[in-house]
Amino acid sequence: MEKDLVEYIVKSLVDDPASVEVTVVEGEKSTILELRVAAADIGKVIGKNGRIAKAIRTVLQAASAKGGKHAVLEILD
Repeated sequence: MEKDLVEYIVKSLVDDPASVEVTVVEGEKSTILELRVAAADIGKVIGKNGRIAKAIRTVLQAASAKGGKHAVLEILD
């Protein structure tokens, strides 16, 4: 569920939605979502002073808390 949510949000932000990749790494109590986008779109995902990335992480935490887990978003180069 979290993977689909992050993919949906990021694909609506970037110019090249085909290059968006979200990899899920499951842990005991937490889930790590690794996000990769095209080099030209990385600024659109992070935003000024990291505001967009912070907003995506906030929405992700709210969605994952509903399931009783902790989710972390990592934006990779």
